[in-house]
Order: sequence, then structure tokens, then C-alpha cells
Amino acid sequence: LFSLCLHLDCSLSHQLRAYLYTAALTPSVSSGYLGCLTGQEAVIISGRKLARQIRNEARDDVEEWVSAGNRRPHLSVVLVGDNPASHSYVLNKTRAAAEVGISSETILKPSSICEEELLDLIEKLNSDHRVDGLLVQLPLPDHIDERRVCNAVCPGKDVDGFHVVNVGRMCLDQSTMLPATPWGVWEIIKRTGIQTLGKNVLVAGRSKNVGMPIAMLLHTDGRHERPGGDATVTISHRYTPKEQLRQHTQIADIIVAAAGIPNLITADMIKEGAAVIDVGINRILDPLTGKNRLVGDVDFEGEKEGSRSVIRVILAFLKILVEIICVLALHLPYPI
Repeated sequence: LFSLCLHLDCSLSHQLRAYLYTAALTPSVSSGYLGCLTGQEAVIISGRKLARQIRNEARDDVEEWVSAGNRRPHLSVVLVGDNPASHSYVLNKTRAAAEVGISSETILKPSSICEEELLDLIEKLNSDHRVDGLLVQLPLPDHIDERRVCNAVCPGKDVDGFHVVNVGRMCLDQSTMLPATPWGVWEIIKRTGIQTLGKNVLVAGRSKNVGMPIAMLLHTDGRHERPGGDATVTISHRYTPKEQLRQHTQIADIIVAAAGIPNLITADMIKEGAAVIDVGINRILDPLTGKNRLVGDVDFEGEKEGSRSVIRVILAFLKILVEIICVLALHLPYPI
């Protein structure tokens, strides 16, 4: 049965990805995930390889579902305005859907659309039996209440996992749709064998769509309906003093950087053997080229050049946007 379609879209440039790997790898690459090295070197986990693995699993699930005589799943995306980043994200999502055999449509609306008109459109899509998954791309124009829009999406079709019902179910350790990036982090941890039970975890960032859900997934009970990681989790945010942040990172077995602050965490803040998952995406001006470039929340280059070369860190999806498309059949509403 098709219960879940999961796609991790690591679609940034080869040039950027090459920087990530050459910054920590010797010319020899092991047979495991890209860049599993021995000794004191950093260990790089290939986001691309994980994405390909999950994409293949999702494609098989979809085809098995369709072969059993069921209708092909369909994703509807509502895109408001002309934000270039939003258009790029939506294009990646629809491409990802196509790659695993899911049909999709993008409904474009001008930034001048009024809130009530947008809500009417959402209600129409909620009622359309042909639509299995529905998402409204954020951010929305300032005159539209994003929370009201997220809560208007039918919880059973809420691909983003932003509806208050799905957020509540997640917090109660019940099966539900999860927001994309936290789900991606959870998949990284499970699929790479990073141990969480009883471990100290530092989540840098408390956003309702990333930091908070990651913390919930990692600290909750592994025996519950939606199993958690049984870790001891500390959350830092913009008002956490840097020295206090350092104290937390230096005892953390796992660090998830999701604050959206360039190079927030440096090599001397990480203990040896820690696992670091950086999902920060920040655009900064490169002083050498005068052009914008993407960096994460972890100063990986500093780790390479700094004195703390003994640090052995697992870096997964560093500077790579994690996008998950989860599309479900109508009578399989809660796949996790």
C-alpha cells in the first residue's frame, strides 16, 4: 500500500556541494555515505545519496499503489505573488513529485489577492476528491494572515504539517504529517544510525516550523505511537548568550543548527565525536566575488582551518535545502 511519499530535494549547485565535500575530505572516498573517513577527519554524509534512496522507495510505493488499481496521488500547490525564491521552491517540489510518479499542479495567484478569496480557493481544493495533498507556499503577502491560511487547509491533506491539529498531534506523539525540514532531520538521524537515546542534543533555533518540531521529535518517548528519540534536548534562540550557547554545544552529542544565523557555531564549540546537522540556509555577500553565496549556520570552513582539527563531526545536508514532499492517499491520512 502507498502510505507515504517522501522526497528529500538537495538541489543546490554542484559547485556548492563540491565545496562542502572538499572542505573535509581527502581524495579517497569510502564505500559508505560520501566521505566516511577514519581518524580525526570530519565525516560527511551525502544528502544526495539519502535523497536518491528515499526517492526510489517513494517511487516504488507509488507504483505499487497505482498497480493495485488505485488513482495516482495528486498534489496541489498554491503560490501567491512573484517571490523568486518561492517560485524556485515550488518548481523543485513539483519536479520532485513528478520524479516519484505523483501528479501535481501549481495554482498561481497575484500578490493582490484578498485573504477571503484565498480561503475560498483552499476550501475548494479541500473539497476536491482528486486532491490528495495541498500546500500553500509561504511566505504570504503581509495583508494575509498566514496562521489562518494554514489552519484552513484540511488536516488530512496538509502536506506541510502546519495545521494546528497536525501540530497538536505531533506534540502528543501521535501519527501525523510533519513539517518538511524536521522530518528530513529525523530521516537523516534514523538512516545514518545516529544514536539518540539518552544523548544530549542542542537545537539552535526555535521556529515553529523547524526548531520546535525537531526538538519535539528528538526528546519524546520512543515507545509512543509516533516514536521519539528519547534524547535530552536543549533549545537555544536569538537571546541565548553566546557563552551560554558554547556551554551547551560543548556537551552536546548531537547539534542541529536551524537558527538562520550565518556561521553561528564554530569548531571550538563542538566536542569531539559530535554529530552536527546543519539545515541553516543563509545568503551572505562574498567579499572576494562581490556576489551572494549560501552558507549554513555552522562555520565549516573555520573547522577546516582552525586549531580544533581533532573534532570528528558528522555533517549532513550542510548548506543544502531540505525539502520533503509527502503526499498521501485519501483513506491513509496519517502515514507516520
